Amino acid sequence: MATEKPTLAAPEEEPNSCPTEDVQPSSIPTESVATESPEAPDPAKASESDGAVAETDETVDEPIDETDRSSDETSVEERFAGKSKTELLDLFERILAEQPVQAIRRDVEALKIAFYRLRRAEVETARRAFIEGGGAEEAFVPTVDGAEVRLKELFKEYRRRRDEFIAGLEAEKEQNYRTKLAIIDELKELIDSDETLNHTFTKFRELQQRWKETGPVPMQHVKDLWETYNLHVENFYNFIKINKELRDLDLKKNYEQKVALCEQAEALVLEPSVVEAFHKLQKLHDEWRETGPVANECKEALWERFKAASSRINKQHQAHFEALKAEQVKNLELKTELCVAVEELCGQPLTTRKEWNKASERLLEIQKTWKTIGFAPKKENNAIYERFRVACDRFFEGKRLFYAGFKTEMEHNLQLKNELCEAAEALSDSEEWKSATEELIALQARWKTIGAVSRRHSDAVWKRFRAACDKFFERKAAHFSGVDSEHEENLKKKLALLDEMAAADVAAGGFEVIRDFQRRWSEIGFVPIKQKDAVQKRYKAVVDALFDTLRGSERDRSMSRFRDKVSSLKASGDRRLRSERERLYNKVRQMEQEIALLENNIGFFAKSKNADALVADVQAKIDRIRSEMAAAIEKVKLIDREAGQETSPTESEEAK
Repeated sequence: MATEKPTLAAPEEEPNSCPTEDVQPSSIPTESVATESPEAPDPAKASESDGAVAETDETVDEPIDETDRSSDETSVEERFAGKSKTELLDLFERILAEQPVQAIRRDVEALKIAFYRLRRAEVETARRAFIEGGGAEEAFVPTVDGAEVRLKELFKEYRRRRDEFIAGLEAEKEQNYRTKLAIIDELKELIDSDETLNHTFTKFRELQQRWKETGPVPMQHVKDLWETYNLHVENFYNFIKINKELRDLDLKKNYEQKVALCEQAEALVLEPSVVEAFHKLQKLHDEWRETGPVANECKEALWERFKAASSRINKQHQAHFEALKAEQVKNLELKTELCVAVEELCGQPLTTRKEWNKASERLLEIQKTWKTIGFAPKKENNAIYERFRVACDRFFEGKRLFYAGFKTEMEHNLQLKNELCEAAEALSDSEEWKSATEELIALQARWKTIGAVSRRHSDAVWKRFRAACDKFFERKAAHFSGVDSEHEENLKKKLALLDEMAAADVAAGGFEVIRDFQRRWSEIGFVPIKQKDAVQKRYKAVVDALFDTLRGSERDRSMSRFRDKVSSLKASGDRRLRSERERLYNKVRQMEQEIALLENNIGFFAKSKNADALVADVQAKIDRIRSEMAAAIEKVKLIDREAGQETSPTESEEAK
């Protein structure tokens, strides 16, 4: 009587098909999820440093089986969060000393990630300090980290122990294979033995127990070994005339064990982790194979029940990895788009620092996005990463070359500006006021045409040039401050002009009258410095009064024209009147926003060199807008009165 040979195959498989150890669906590879190559170049490296921390070949390099990952990986990484490098290394040593090497892979990987995250942060901080201290970015080289050297030594010890463990496993499997061959030989001898049935059956049970206790064998021998063993077990049951009562008891016991295995397999359907359920199912199949035969009348039904539960778990497992595969295909598409984006950045003709900085920010954003995307399919994963890495390296190599040329240009600019400083200093003591002034103005104009210099020299060279110019113009101002007679005459002319302006009727002449006054004022020369502010203040007040008078007159004429327009719109229908009101209302709102923006900007002018002049200009603009806004509000009120409403623009809008 042949015993059952369970597998994890599809439901239509024959119950007598041969099992294997560590069974998996044929379409699912052992390493179902491709291990990702190192992710995008680190931003520290992306900032053109040749000295960024790299995870060298001396770090852990074993592949990660994605099928073994579970939600506890996050908790493993959280164990190392917030720890220093020294604490991580001490913890690494304790793990190596206290735990078996086969149980610490995830801890080692998480520890490595935590360590290099701290190391990269240290290097980036050192780089920034180096650059802020005046060092060139390309000249930065990080110092050797003793902690990193120690980490690599610990990883070497970990790999050595791991390799020893793996070698031991293979040797143990070979020994198990020889042990099971010996058990089969003993089983063959037992069938031909002339000993009593009780002794023979006891010996048979001992051989079965030894078979179960013997561990796994090399995969290439599993199938043949199991078929040979199962054949001799069947021969034992078929050809040895054992006591029927003992046989029935044994069959009953086997039946109860296999019913329990069916129940456990059926319960795995509710297991939250599909991968965990699949691994548990493999263990159940191992137990099924090791359990002896059952009565023929129960054999088929019991196997079909166990196979049906196995098929459900297999289908869930298959669906899980098909979903992973679809996700990986989508990840490949997303990563391909990022590669194209980086390659397009490399192809752009970037010629200025602003353009390079903007492109660098874009590339760093792309790299951050890359790190959020999961693995691509195993066959394409390394290739797509290599494409991305090459494109990033190409971009930063171009940037490095640009800044190398830009540095040369800035050094040339510094030389030109130093020459201008020398020329300005030569003119600073000149008393040829007109020619020296023209030459200094020409030097200032030429200064503006010269490009930037390095930040290290920018302030110093500018202060030197400005000091030379200020020295000359201060001397010139002091020289001409003694020309009082002409200034006194100019003062009389300006006072007379102010009286004339105050008595002028601008309503008839309009803006041309005011422009003529302004022209005549500008043609009069300087006045004594002591009276300058008072005269200018009076002039501004008179001009403002003229404009107010003119604007008041113009406002009256404008309102008169608008009343005629409102009457025309009202005659054309309420719709056009409402449209005109809406336009004016929107204009009021826009002017309110503009006033708020200008008032906010006044606060930023306090630090400016010409703060008073800037504030005065902005305040004048605010006053002009307020005047225009008041006129617009008056027009809205006029429309409301004509339409029988008494609301302001704001109240009317709220009524809507």
